[in-house]
Amino acid sequence: MKNIFSRLLTTTLLLAGVAHAGEITLYTDDNFGGRSVTVRGATPDLVQQGFNDRTSSVIVRSGSWELCQHAGFQGQCMTLQRGEYRQLKGFNDQVSSVREVGGRDRDDRDGRGPGGHGDRDDRDGRGPGYGRGEAIVLFAQANFGGRRAELPGDVRKLDDYDFNDRAGSVIVNEGRWELCEHANYGGRCIVLNPGRYDRLDDMNNRISSVRRLR
Repeated sequence: MKNIFSRLLTTTLLLAGVAHAGEITLYTDDNFGGRSVTVRGATPDLVQQGFNDRTSSVIVRSGSWELCQHAGFQGQCMTLQRGEYRQLKGFNDQVSSVREVGGRDRDDRDGRGPGGHGDRDDRDGRGPGYGRGEAIVLFAQANFGGRRAELPGDVRKLDDYDFNDRAGSVIVNEGRWELCEHANYGGRCIVLNPGRYDRLDDMNNRISSVRRLR
């Protein structure tokens, strides 16, 4: 009897794991056209699927997924939540590896933000400009110009700071931060380490929420 219950419990746990596993489908063309491949686990090299540098649109059916520019989750990465992404502006035909990530386990691997323009300084976790303001500072224009918003902690809605969809450059003085295009950390997100990011490329004027990862 114990063996029967043990088997039933094991089967139930396995099914539960499958039910909660993330799933993402990649497409070769915009608007979910062309060839497609569905992934349900970490894939460090899309060459094996014949899909290296071919992704132009994505459907995230469940989970949060990190898409990276190089194999082994290296280079520039972006994080996508559940949803449909008809285009990958700034990332079209550049995805070489994908993996499911937890809400606070996202990692841009080499610390580079959009386009890799961050001037990093990881000594004791503090970037250039440490001691001159809050942990992260958003600027309304590229090259740290225009209005600024100095943020001491997580902000679910930048509307509260009258800074929704206004960030054009960023200084991270301390910690690792996730910047997302929708409120409550939804939509596409990028992760920035301590450093100075003089422009945000395709995420320019699209940041609606920010939070510290560590």
